[in-house]
Amino acid sequence: MDRPMRRLRILVLMHPDFLPPDSSEGYSAQEINNWKTEYDVVSTLRAAGHDVRALGAQEEIKPVRVEIESFKPHVVFTLLEEFHNNVAFDQHIASYLELMKVPYTGCNPRGLILARGKDLSKTLVHHRRIAVPAFAVFPMRRRVKRPKHLALPLIVKSLNMDGSAGISQASIVETDEKLAERVAFIHDRSETAAIAEQFIEGRELYVGVLGNNRLRVLPVWELKFGSMGGRRSRHIATEKAKHDTDYQEKVGIVDGPANDLGPEVTARIQRAAKRIYRALGLDGYARIDFRLAADGTPYFIEANPNPEIAKSQEFATAALHAGLKYPDLLQRILALGISRAKAGVSLG
Repeated sequence: MDRPMRRLRILVLMHPDFLPPDSSEGYSAQEINNWKTEYDVVSTLRAAGHDVRALGAQEEIKPVRVEIESFKPHVVFTLLEEFHNNVAFDQHIASYLELMKVPYTGCNPRGLILARGKDLSKTLVHHRRIAVPAFAVFPMRRRVKRPKHLALPLIVKSLNMDGSAGISQASIVETDEKLAERVAFIHDRSETAAIAEQFIEGRELYVGVLGNNRLRVLPVWELKFGSMGGRRSRHIATEKAKHDTDYQEKVGIVDGPANDLGPEVTARIQRAAKRIYRALGLDGYARIDFRLAADGTPYFIEANPNPEIAKSQEFATAALHAGLKYPDLLQRILALGISRAKAGVSLG
């Protein structure tokens, strides 16, 4: 366990819509779900004795600069996943904090960029001899033609959105006509290119990794789908399955340790997670997502630097399962950000 940390001035950056109340009492589960990460981080750091300020930032960078100059934080805990309502801009916040010479938590700008593009991350990981699904990218305003190497069924997603945005049962397509329809849907809804990748029937596994140089790999975690959709539905992490608390409770969607994998498979997945983390230049903390096929092959799906860090989410519950309590997890994340700054090394 890390040594107790001195009292720090911590600026917590977040989306203005998710500025948490002082107490969660009186709010519904769905309301709390919107700002649970922000609430858990701010309240836990305050309970640990730190001087914590929460700042909503989205349209202008000036308030961030003003707060840094006036509050003089020892470290910025960044929970911003987008800027100007664009998820592709999260790396610019990390770059800005580096320019301001302020330590910050989470991943460096280069790692954020490499992980953001699902095509680029898969290509880099494939070169490390880790299994990835076959895929093709469909840019905006181009005719959709499936390459011969890409066999149906496919799953269609935004190229760089995360959080299961735009993913539903309709994302899995079994004909070229449905492929064209779903690509058009992604283009219209997300205004990004679409990626169609080989659909891997199997288990949905997550592996948390924590560290800059020396890495700690958390237990393999599984999203368990309960009675989701009955026989006709595929078990995939849809937007509804990830974010609708009422639906999760209704069908029994839970996450927990990936039991009965066997020590060899577990070790193989954890080794792959470390190699992927290093291949993409990640640091701080990240979650690596896999689909485990029936033949035992773990397929890399995507890397999520700075994943949701709420007390109830996969990263924190896996850490707790490994003996790392939530306050200690946040302290470790702070220490990694501070030590990276002290080392004077930027990967961005």
